[in-house]
Amino acid sequence: MTSQPFTTCLWFDGNAEAAADFYLSVFKDGKLGRTGRYGEANPGQAGEVMVVEFEINGQKFIGLNGGPQFPFTEAVSFQIHCADQAEADHYWEALTKNGGQESNCGWLKDKFGLSWQVVPTEALDLVSDPDPQRAARATEAMYTMKKLDVAAMRRAADGS
Repeated sequence: MTSQPFTTCLWFDGNAEAAADFYLSVFKDGKLGRTGRYGEANPGQAGEVMVVEFEINGQKFIGLNGGPQFPFTEAVSFQIHCADQAEADHYWEALTKNGGQESNCGWLKDKFGLSWQVVPTEALDLVSDPDPQRAARATEAMYTMKKLDVAAMRRAADGS
């Protein structure tokens, strides 16, 4: 049996094409795929976008214009592992602008309601430090933040 990579299907309320365009503008390594439209026999309005395929950072997605029945919740989120604070800042700013919402501990919702975790790699290292006191101090600092600030977490871990 040959295993194929997963494709993540995201259910949108009529704005899948706009969402795909937005994500392709945020992530450097992305590409747009096929777009399918509703026909006469489909439940949507004939000619309107039904699905749009796109890929970001090697992950395949399908945006489905399914209607308002199933909005996004925080029960599912995408984690962006960032090499450094500058990369984290880029994604945080891009994903929260124009209607996105900041949450706590590096979480946010973009303007389409999709949840993201923007995580600098060093932040993960700090909260899982082998020294339990350092890890606890870094974690405590993280709990006070919206966007993760690695320098502040490092200072807290160091006890300064």
